Amino acid sequence: MAKKAKKRACDFTLLLATLLLVFIGIIMVFSSSWPEGIKTFNDGYHFLKKQLVAASLGLVAMLFFMNFDYRRLNKMSKFIFIMAIISGLLIFTPLGIEKKGARRWVNLGFTTFMPSDIIKLGSIIFLSSFLSKRKNDVKDIKKGLIPALMIIGASCGMIYIQKDLSTTFTLGATLMSVFFVAGLKISHLVFLILAASLGLFKAITGEDNEYRMRRITGFLDPFANKLDVGWQSVQSLYALGSGGLFGLGLGKSRQKFFYIPEPYNDFIFAIIGEELGFLGAFTVVLLFLLLIWRGIRIALNIDDLFGCLLASGIVALITIQSLIHIAVVTSSIPPTGIPLPFVSYGGTSLILYMSSIGILLNISRHVTTDRS
Repeated sequence: MAKKAKKRACDFTLLLATLLLVFIGIIMVFSSSWPEGIKTFNDGYHFLKKQLVAASLGLVAMLFFMNFDYRRLNKMSKFIFIMAIISGLLIFTPLGIEKKGARRWVNLGFTTFMPSDIIKLGSIIFLSSFLSKRKNDVKDIKKGLIPALMIIGASCGMIYIQKDLSTTFTLGATLMSVFFVAGLKISHLVFLILAASLGLFKAITGEDNEYRMRRITGFLDPFANKLDVGWQSVQSLYALGSGGLFGLGLGKSRQKFFYIPEPYNDFIFAIIGEELGFLGAFTVVLLFLLLIWRGIRIALNIDDLFGCLLASGIVALITIQSLIHIAVVTSSIPPTGIPLPFVSYGGTSLILYMSSIGILLNISRHVTTDRS
């Protein structure tokens, strides 16, 4: 009787980079959330405890998906996508709760979660499955382009109605990246980019979106409006600038004391720069680059088209969201609320991103090249 084939090792470098980012995130969430925890909950450890629970659940999810054959997701893709869309619809039921003027959370009683994170991963899996099954029709308008755009439109539309333009853009760009890797015609891509740019312009300049235009105005000259729309950008730049090369020291941030809104989430990279300096911020960027490089390597070397598209989608999502977060913190683009993957506070986000890495690690087990 033939011996059972030895299970291949996963990509150790990818695993290590992910765990280091999560570890740095836990430390920085604790440091940056202490003042808010004391003020709101009379407990400086409040956010740390919740992040530790999320990281533990995320680790379990990552280990599970690392050992779960990713090809089974291909068969389950339609069900996963439907469940993701249903989770998004829950915000319009009594379970949906509103925070800071936006209805983006679902309250299950024992916990809350953001459906947008589930929709991100669910739509990547479904679109990857759809395109892998129609690899010969990707360039065809009726059989490939229009059905794929319907999937992208439904996914992004579910997030846009939650008044979350930045996440809508992130997901849209991610799914278009998957479509491009699948073989989208360049002429179709150019047309879609122009159409998306027009849609983005209308979303920003619409009558009901005056707050978005104010953010653009504040971005163009934040110091001219530093007590108003430029406040976030200015305080973030103060944090990064005061950090210098080596930082003020862990826990010694000044901007986290209610100068920067949500320093443990949307502006955590600014606190990293302030406390750990340029070297600390650069280390985080290097870890992301390492993670992205290994992910691209996996996508390039996997023989299965579904695996290639799925890996490409996961890497694209992490890349785009990280770039937007860092660009906002460095005042390179107008301010918008988007967390830094693996690092920012947020249970749903951390669990879903660690699950995504688990899937990527499982794909790496089917790659014949070196995985060290």
